[in-house]
Amino acid sequence: MSNLKHFKLSDLDGRPPEGPLPGRLIAGTPEFRTWSMGAAPQAFLDAGLWLATPGSFRSIKQETWEIFTLLEGVVEITEDGHPPVTYRAGDTVVLGPGFTGVWNTVETVRKVFVLVDASRPLPEA
Repeated sequence: MSNLKHFKLSDLDGRPPEGPLPGRLIAGTPEFRTWSMGAAPQAFLDAGLWLATPGSFRSIKQETWEIFTLLEGVVEITEDGHPPVTYRAGDTVVLGPGFTGVWNTVETVRKVFVLVDASRPLPEA
């Protein structure tokens, strides 16, 4: 198995749509498509591409870091207790462990993401 991973935007085409987790939908009918590099269940890291159509839902990160760069679209993120912030294609965002708030996709979004599970120990070198 190769240690070199490759993905492109067209990898999202044809992926089955998903929606927000139960109880997290706020407005609209957002659909998500995800292409993950296929991290093992015991891994502390995952990365891939994600597409979301317009709509709003609760985002709860718990013990996960998410770092992403928007390739297309516009999103408004409102952390609980803070004013909303709008991000556009080209912006890179970090959502730290414990983040809770609202993700509002204003224009269909495509992003490259990396997830790091802060509850798992890093592998030894």
